[in-house]
Amino acid sequence: MNLPKTVVIGIDGVPFDFLIQQCDKKIMPNLADIIANHPHKKMKSVYPAISAVAWTSYMTGRNPAVHNIFGFIDRNPNPLELIINTGAMRKCETIFESLSKKGYRVISINVPMTYPPFPVNGIMVGCFMTPEISKVSYPEEFYRYLESRGYVIDPDARLFDESPDKFMHDIHRSLDARLAIGFDILEDRQWDFYQLHIMESDRLFHFFWDSATGNGQYSDACRLVFRKIDDFIGRVCSFIPKDARLLILSDHGFCKTRREVQLNTLLEKAGLLSFVSGKIKSLATMHPSTVCYSLIPGRIFLNLSGREQYGTVLQRDYDTVRHQIKDVLQNLKDPETADMAIDKIFFREEIYSGPFLHRAADIILHPKNGYDLKSHFDKDHVFMMSNISGMHTYDDAFICGINLPIEKVDEIKDVRAILES
Repeated sequence: MNLPKTVVIGIDGVPFDFLIQQCDKKIMPNLADIIANHPHKKMKSVYPAISAVAWTSYMTGRNPAVHNIFGFIDRNPNPLELIINTGAMRKCETIFESLSKKGYRVISINVPMTYPPFPVNGIMVGCFMTPEISKVSYPEEFYRYLESRGYVIDPDARLFDESPDKFMHDIHRSLDARLAIGFDILEDRQWDFYQLHIMESDRLFHFFWDSATGNGQYSDACRLVFRKIDDFIGRVCSFIPKDARLLILSDHGFCKTRREVQLNTLLEKAGLLSFVSGKIKSLATMHPSTVCYSLIPGRIFLNLSGREQYGTVLQRDYDTVRHQIKDVLQNLKDPETADMAIDKIFFREEIYSGPFLHRAADIILHPKNGYDLKSHFDKDHVFMMSNISGMHTYDDAFICGINLPIEKVDEIKDVRAILES
């Protein structure tokens, strides 16, 4: 069976209900026309609901214990050190590689965890983790075209602290370049499978959630982001063949951040985490008496003997200690409202299965909407606020398909199967 021409547009982090509202408000008339005539639904993300894990699950059709990506940040247990995950850590073949092997021409632009870019039968433009433009593409020389067109790898979130105006301008600058270059590549290059990923929506929601969902100072600028995305969708629909397949999806939802929850501070206050006296608190200065520690978002690792460099929790006590930690975490309440902060607590084998299960956190937390789980080592308070106004959610990702059986999709890892069918 020949694969019909297929276009995938990823709009990172956009909640189902938000997109429906934009359609109802006529901000996104092209998308409104699509959803009026084609299937669309809410879709579940993955635990934890972050782009590194979600888009890798999409690309591979597998859960994290098979593809080996559990977060953007991870650790080597011995010697104990933090590492930043990239696509090089992935252990499964992606849809882009699978289709390439079958002879299909593939174009992928900006899909998270495609840095470093890898060989495909076509063009691969890596994601926001790319450190510089010269390293963004396969074939390598394709970066020269992108550079000549003013391609932007990612908006610079550091600008927000300097000036929200400057950061909003950078979001639009990045989006304008990505959409213009993305369409020109769609129009000018040969392809059977084309995917463009829009990361600017995630940046917008993290820093401008109130304006994006209400009538704040930057509401007009936020609405313009989605008008531009909708214009791109309209151009794509006008260009592709009538029998082509079109998929529009997000990888997770978003909601307003009520409070940030510093899990390592909580663990320290509970006597489960301690540090060498006189040292700056960090992963490197944990005291061997530590029972457990946390990495974002909401992943708890036991200081397990035989696994961790300074491990002291005995293997025979593993399950008992996990239940003790769970008892501490499941009763966590916001001191201002008495609202529960944690929605679900999983032992890793309850949600993952595969050859890399041993690399997963021992306990994975999923928060109540509004409670953003953080893992700094040097914070004095468990509940805090920062300039991040929006956070990810699990069960309200968006998916819409033309000529695709999206009714078979329950969560993001299911998508690959319908694309290859």
